[in-house]
Amino acid sequence: MKKFTSIEICAGAGGQALGLESAGFDHLLCIEIDSWAAKTLSANRPTWVVHEGDLRSWVPQNSHVGIDLLAGGVPCPPFSLAGKQLGPNDERDLFPEVLRLARELNPRSLMIENVKGLLSSRFQDYRNEILDQLRSMGYECDWRVVTSADYGVPQLRPRSVLVALKADIFPHFTWPKPLDSAKRVTVGEALFPLMQEKGWLGAKAWAESATDVAPTLVGGSKKHGGADLGPTRAKKSWLEKLGVDAKGIAEAAPEKDFSGNPRLTIPMVARLQGFPGDWSFAGGKTAQYRQIGNAFPPPVAEAIGSAIRDALQAWDQLN
Repeated sequence: MKKFTSIEICAGAGGQALGLESAGFDHLLCIEIDSWAAKTLSANRPTWVVHEGDLRSWVPQNSHVGIDLLAGGVPCPPFSLAGKQLGPNDERDLFPEVLRLARELNPRSLMIENVKGLLSSRFQDYRNEILDQLRSMGYECDWRVVTSADYGVPQLRPRSVLVALKADIFPHFTWPKPLDSAKRVTVGEALFPLMQEKGWLGAKAWAESATDVAPTLVGGSKKHGGADLGPTRAKKSWLEKLGVDAKGIAEAAPEKDFSGNPRLTIPMVARLQGFPGDWSFAGGKTAQYRQIGNAFPPPVAEAIGSAIRDALQAWDQLN
């Protein structure tokens, strides 16, 4: 399969980059400001070129112009329902940088993910401004909410995803079809092997009762929150629907004679986010949890990335 070129901005712990790699994209560069996340990228993919620094000060090289895909997950707090929703007035809003790089790099396609709150009526004018600027550069665009559970991830995690392709390529793009709801992967199915790795006698019974997908994991920020599974309402849902104590992250799986509601470990949280078991995370427990909780699930990135790749291939074959 032909490899297509890409640059990943705000790459985090590599969820989107990993999915796009599986979809057939060769990352020329991954840009990330957080030092722990940058270490995670380099440790898992030594061949990737990782630029640790502020995206706003990064200037592309001539060799980067004309790449096949510009992708990334720009910071969510400006649009998150859990925040103040300052949008373009939030200093963390990096959509202006996406537009700058679209002009400077002239990629054949873009894929940018964020929280679903970005697609609320509150930000309609801002979205229209972004779309107008992209269209002025020759792109056709579609922006929609994608639910991660529809693509094999055992977690709801609805995300807004912007896909833009050059106008002559866009007609070849089709959003990937979601799984039948009956085929969704439950938390019990996903985590049973990890829950019973220390011989917990109650693992099977727990897994058989954890028959739903997980609530959306919350990564938090350096300013707020630690390694727990979200606000009060989410914690209640974890306990009542899935039998999970969501008040913290455990150091290890339950021991043989454990009783009560288990807490998740870092590998379990990573599994719920769709990371493969051999993907490691740099830093302490809180730093690792934040990287995972803020990631874009690799299976979702792979599904949408594959659809973009198919569109690029279809156009190439006709031209």
